[in-house]
Amino acid sequence: MTALRNSLSLLMLLSMAFLVTNCSTEHQRPNILFAILDDATYSHFGAYGCDWVNTPNVDRIAKEGILFLRAYTPNAKCAPSRSSILTGRNSWQLEKAANHWPYFPQKFKTVGEALSENGYHVGYTGKGWAPGVAGQINGVDRELIGTRYNQKRLNAPTSGISPLDYTANFVEFLDAKKQIDPFMFWFGSHEPHRPYEFNSGIEKGTKKLSQIKEIYSFWPENDTIAMDLLDYAYEIEYFDQQLGQMLDELETRDLLANTIVIVTSDNGMPFPRIKGQEYELSNHMPLAVMWPDGINTPGRKISDFVSFIDLAPTFLEVAGIENEKSGMQPIEGKSLTPLFYSKDQGIIDQSRDHVLIGKERHDIGRPNDVGYPIRGIVKGDYLLIQNFEPSRWPAGDPVTGYLNVDGSPTKTICLQCKPDPETFKFWDLSFGKRVGIELYNITDDPECMVNLSEDKSLQPLLNQLKDQLYTELMAQADPRMLGNGDVFDQYEYADTTGVNFYERFMKGEKLKAGWVNPTDFEKSDITPKEMP
Repeated sequence: MTALRNSLSLLMLLSMAFLVTNCSTEHQRPNILFAILDDATYSHFGAYGCDWVNTPNVDRIAKEGILFLRAYTPNAKCAPSRSSILTGRNSWQLEKAANHWPYFPQKFKTVGEALSENGYHVGYTGKGWAPGVAGQINGVDRELIGTRYNQKRLNAPTSGISPLDYTANFVEFLDAKKQIDPFMFWFGSHEPHRPYEFNSGIEKGTKKLSQIKEIYSFWPENDTIAMDLLDYAYEIEYFDQQLGQMLDELETRDLLANTIVIVTSDNGMPFPRIKGQEYELSNHMPLAVMWPDGINTPGRKISDFVSFIDLAPTFLEVAGIENEKSGMQPIEGKSLTPLFYSKDQGIIDQSRDHVLIGKERHDIGRPNDVGYPIRGIVKGDYLLIQNFEPSRWPAGDPVTGYLNVDGSPTKTICLQCKPDPETFKFWDLSFGKRVGIELYNITDDPECMVNLSEDKSLQPLLNQLKDQLYTELMAQADPRMLGNGDVFDQYEYADTTGVNFYERFMKGEKLKAGWVNPTDFEKSDITPKEMP
């Protein structure tokens, strides 16, 4: 009996030790607060040197964590960019989800779903994966990023800012979690997505036109454009204030130390030649990460090339979930944790020397709902772009309002530049057709104004970049490389009110595209002969 009691006591001690170990491991798994702006270019934050946008909380995360200097989205549009974040795959590897407003394929489990199945409390407020239709599995609506927390509302400071009380919804999410559960929360700001309340930056943000010392050279110098930029800045600052309140809440609950706080945007600013295109200002994203318990030597700036496809494997690794057991499709990206744990800055991993970018169909408005297919590679100082259908309008057809450019005061001014030979270039740079190959030195020319593809001295570099691009796309089974690129144009546009927009509009049907202005629609297509 004594031996039996001793054996039972030992078994109980071992069981208790196992439970304690498991609970300890559970507590060690970090929380994740993922804060994503809707349409913000990387350079418009204090941490990146901007002096006309005030972002103390993003700057704090960079100072107390790490700031990535070369982070890119594979696809500069809301839905496909967010799809890459959630799956760890480039958009051309995501079938229907390569497009904007898609039906999300059932086969692609998201990292949010994987974390939820493995003990994480998962939810979001604001804009999650969107726009598109997530669909169902076994008759149940899919929650790609967990439970939605959008019940709490407030009086927004402008008509362009969301009435959602992001912080109050975050508090409700935290209150709903079990004491020992780690969490992943997606703070999907609707800002600085358009529309803006015109002149709100000056009237409500106490900003001044004199703060805008320089306007991108692909737009005309114009006070209205400067005011548009200040309105955009005001909305970024609103996001930053909400983020600061969330950080305060985590500190109050003693949760901040073991929370990975990530700040980024889905694509570049909603202005002509940026959002929805594939230039440096379109795809180069802000990325700051703070994790007091996990990041070594805070305050570092990292120059490695990183992509949004690297985020999902990072989340899986810190959560202790093996990729193969996550239920997700094979992941193309690689975890960022070696960069977190390193004590170095600058270039840390020599293999992270490039990223791939591209796009298929964004907004509709072309004949047969086709897209504007692009693939590109950013490596070293250079960006190479391959436009596969240069006969198409890159910003969308003129007669249907250039639907891949959000309506705005800046867009209106650039469109008004078309008839005058002196200002025609501003229309052409944002809306005109393009050549098949573009090459830019993004260090010397971040605005991508000088196409170097015809420079004979750079032909060896151009060929090398193109060979690498095509080789990697072939290895990733990109349909565009396998002779089946038209499949992306055949995927149905999930917003049924916009399907076959061009054909219906040309037949006289009264159609509205709420994200552009009525004056954006041209009376007829423009041919090269009509151009100045």
